[in-house]
Amino acid sequence: MAGNIRLKICDDAAQVAIEAAAMFDELIRANPDSVIGLATGSTPEATYAEIARRHKEDGLSLAGVSSFNLDEYWGLGGDHDQSYRYFMQDNLFRHVDILPFNTHVLNGKARFPQLECEGFENRILAAGGIDMWLLGIGGNGHIAFNEPGSGVDSRTRLVSLTQETIDANSDGRFFSDASEVPRCALSAGIGTIRESRRLVLLATGAKKADAIAAAVDGPFSEDCPASLLQDHPDCTFIVDRDAASKLSN
Repeated sequence: MAGNIRLKICDDAAQVAIEAAAMFDELIRANPDSVIGLATGSTPEATYAEIARRHKEDGLSLAGVSSFNLDEYWGLGGDHDQSYRYFMQDNLFRHVDILPFNTHVLNGKARFPQLECEGFENRILAAGGIDMWLLGIGGNGHIAFNEPGSGVDSRTRLVSLTQETIDANSDGRFFSDASEVPRCALSAGIGTIRESRRLVLLATGAKKADAIAAAVDGPFSEDCPASLLQDHPDCTFIVDRDAASKLSN
């Protein structure tokens, strides 16, 4: 195994969600004013459901928490049902007591994307940095919308999506057809992500096995953006057995 990545292999996707939610639960209870980074997509949905359950049943409060999301589709407003602002509202924010003005999602309708991205970076700095950022991984190893070739020191910016990513988001879970998927997105950079004090990356299913193997066992390379987390001082991958199936022993 390359680098510093700590690996937790769970029996199934449900256990991945429980493990991830427990890490955020522990962080927030220890520091009620935590600054957390969040991801979207199908993988973290169960984690958000478990965090919401802990809020309702176990007294976990997010009233002092600030959150920053990794990315947003360029051209979609927060009221669009495929925007990531909408996703976060639907899957987490409306189920917990986090204050709306403490939830930071890039504005896909911002008139000047460069200024929007610079403002996002400045808000993270003003909050004191991210305590822990939740990440997913794409089939080609991308994190957020940092596609292969993204630099290790890249910052929040407007990016073009690869055809592979467009196709992955048009399988009916999100958009029903590739023509509906935006071609660009605003995305936190790899350098931005790496500055978080802790990182937690989730992966479930056999479709993520090649990407996890490349990220954990492969070289530190821009060809697999997730591999650029190998030298982070506090990075945990939580994966199910299917996603771990191609890892070396």
